[in-house]
Amino acid sequence: MTRTFDIALVGATGSVGEALVQLLEEREFPVANLHLLASGESAGRSLSYKGKNLRVRDLETFDFATVRLVFFAAGSKVTQKYAVLAAAAGCAVIDLASGLPAAQAPRIIPEVNREALAKLTAPYLLTSPSAPGIALATVLAALPEQVGIRRVAVTACLAVSSRGREGVSELARQTAELLNGRAFEPQLFDRQMAFNLLAQVEQTDGDGHAALERQIAAEIKELLALPQLLVAVTCVQVPVFFGDSLSVSLQTESTVDLKQVYAALDTAPALELVELDDYPTAVGDAVGQDVVYVGRVRAGLDDPSELNLWITSDNVRKGAALNAVQIAELLIKHYL
Repeated sequence: MTRTFDIALVGATGSVGEALVQLLEEREFPVANLHLLASGESAGRSLSYKGKNLRVRDLETFDFATVRLVFFAAGSKVTQKYAVLAAAAGCAVIDLASGLPAAQAPRIIPEVNREALAKLTAPYLLTSPSAPGIALATVLAALPEQVGIRRVAVTACLAVSSRGREGVSELARQTAELLNGRAFEPQLFDRQMAFNLLAQVEQTDGDGHAALERQIAAEIKELLALPQLLVAVTCVQVPVFFGDSLSVSLQTESTVDLKQVYAALDTAPALELVELDDYPTAVGDAVGQDVVYVGRVRAGLDDPSELNLWITSDNVRKGAALNAVQIAELLIKHYL
């Protein structure tokens, strides 16, 4: 008889939370009781799960001792406040908001570093990395070992859904106002987002780097177990609702063997290789899918040890909810 688990989902009413509920049902996750949790203003709403409407409860009053596993998808501050309580109650914790330090909650991508779980002990505190980090690491980990990556430079074009429902609503509002010839004041973003590109996604530090840019660099080094890897990251906010796209340039140890690279990417799990005469897009390919798309694979114009790639992935489904569910599947199969 298959074991089932009582599970809690914090942040159930957000876009990632709703995707998590959908995937738990689609993948027939062995749920006994699913507890949907949110802050006070969102409590009382209902979400559909396996033909039933489950009421969203107030996180503040929830007893974590009643569940075995908790997904945190409600922002870093919420995770920081409540993950300790969940762990103290004996729950496994999967953090989707990078609220916990990596030393406390290691970053896991099942297709990349699932073996890291074997080094941990209960209660398990784990982090599902950022959406661009997941897309990039999944592709880099699939490259042949002979490539020998020395440096990674990535420009991450992030969909407005990276800012949650508010980002989607703000882009829709701005677009409608502009198409109707009406003036508007930007709200969530610091300037016009519709029909525009923003060269940074959040405030930068004294050196000009955003926290997410530093986070992605740290994630890649940890996930690939290459602490000395040189990583440069630029995050750009683009007027796309869902789906991140990454332009990546790698400096390698030796001349790139493109046939070897193609073969490795073509057979890698969770990847879809698009041949050189075509390329993937977020809207046309990635959104709603469970794989990372990679295309425009080519050597450098002047440097044979340069490898260039174009990557796109659904930032909410593949880049957040699915990775977290896959981590949970590993936990219940081998460790809980």
